[in-house]
Amino acid sequence: MDETKVRIGLVGTGYAAKLRAEALMDDQRFSKGDATRSHLVAVAGNTPAKTVAFAEEFQCQVMDSWTELVTRDDIDLVIICTVNRDHGAIAELALSSGKHVIVEYPLALSVPEAEKLIALAKTQNKLLHVEHIELLGGVHQALKKNLPKVGQPFFVRYNTIKPEHPTPHRWTYSHELFGFPLIGALSRLHRLTDLFGQVLTVNCHNRFWARQTEYYQSCFCVAQLSFSSGLLAQVIYAKGETMWQPERRFEAHAENGGLIFDGNTGVLIKAQETTPIEIGSRRGLFAKDTNMVLKHLCDGTPLYVTPEESLYTLKVADAARRSAETGLTAVVDE
Repeated sequence: MDETKVRIGLVGTGYAAKLRAEALMDDQRFSKGDATRSHLVAVAGNTPAKTVAFAEEFQCQVMDSWTELVTRDDIDLVIICTVNRDHGAIAELALSSGKHVIVEYPLALSVPEAEKLIALAKTQNKLLHVEHIELLGGVHQALKKNLPKVGQPFFVRYNTIKPEHPTPHRWTYSHELFGFPLIGALSRLHRLTDLFGQVLTVNCHNRFWARQTEYYQSCFCVAQLSFSSGLLAQVIYAKGETMWQPERRFEAHAENGGLIFDGNTGVLIKAQETTPIEIGSRRGLFAKDTNMVLKHLCDGTPLYVTPEESLYTLKVADAARRSAETGLTAVVDE
């Protein structure tokens, strides 16, 4: 690739898209002369007025549809920041059109589609990067640093509960647009697979409170994962009007101690003492991810996660979906 400029098309105008665009503007602002690495060429969104406003703010062109954007000859990299349902279709057309691709997790809502995309990227010799910024965050880095201090974990609990009163009419509460809860919120499982490796079986129960068929009012999803190491993990992902207490908590219980992360605070617990854990900021992670991709494309610098790793976590999430639908323990596909 021409190391002086990566020409970029952006699909989406929401929160993640804005952070991507800001990161690209900062990249241009701090680059010097001919060393500019990136240029945001165009954007496509779901709402015309929002797309026009977005384009004006970030000084790029408006495209009427993502199909027109990803097939432009003057775009090298497509960044996908739209509803989960469309990730696979956009990535497929972009890769088939000879573009590199960044996509927010999940890569697709089904395992076969994700496998097809990874194979296509290899055939096309193009980058396919599935964003997993939770791996770059302060909590995850602190976990990696401190886990060896407590020995072999035997139980992990990871809860993410978000009350919303009233429930917003957003795509994140849509069965079709968001997908099965632990597929749409894949990072809740990816943190565990990154830390602890292979999952053998999953038991999962899921409940929706619905006001209408397409959009739901609340969901509560709980999964129990059995790892090949002997570790047992419980994950709760819940949101909406029937939730009453927000929670973002990670517990790791091990032979020689425990780690407790509650929001932005953490402690290491041993028999005779409890020690505070320093946790880095959650801010700036989309910018860090964007910068790492640009360095990879321009300099060949390795990335922090592979699409195959994201695919494996998608297989674990799909096992959770199958378990919730059947009421039976599901084996994770190899």
